[in-house]
Amino acid sequence: MSEAVVERANALVTETFIASAGPGGQNVNKVATAVQLRLDVYALRLAPPVFARLKQLAGSRMTARGELVLTARTFRTQEANRTDARERMAELLREAHQLPEKRAKSRLNRVGKTQRLKGKKIRGAVKAGRGKVSFD
Repeated sequence: MSEAVVERANALVTETFIASAGPGGQNVNKVATAVQLRLDVYALRLAPPVFARLKQLAGSRMTARGELVLTARTFRTQEANRTDARERMAELLREAHQLPEKRAKSRLNRVGKTQRLKGKKIRGAVKAGRGKVSFD
C-alpha cells in the first residue's frame, strides 16, 4: 500500500533548485545544486491515522497548509540531491504507514509488588523527614 502512495507522491511533488552552501568552491556561487521538494499531503488522501503519524514524524517540515517540505543540500550535484530528497520523502511516507507496535503491559508478581511498596514507604519516610524543623 505504501509503495502506491510513494508513486502517487512522486507525481505530485514540485521541485525547486536553490543555491546551496557547503562544499563546491566557486561552483556553489554559480549553480543551484540544492533541491527543495514540496508535496501537498492533502492531495494524497491518506487515512486519518496515517496522516496523523506523518504529521508527527514530519514535525516542522510540514507547513500549516499541509505541504511537506524537504530540502537536500548534502551533495555537490543536483541529481544526487534530488535522489536523496526523494528517498527521504519515500522513507517518511513508508514510516507513516507502519503501525506502531502495541506495548504489552508488564505484570508484576507478588514479591515484586511488595518490594515496590516497601521502597515507596521508605521514600515517603525520607521525604516526610524533610519538613520544617520545630524546636518545641
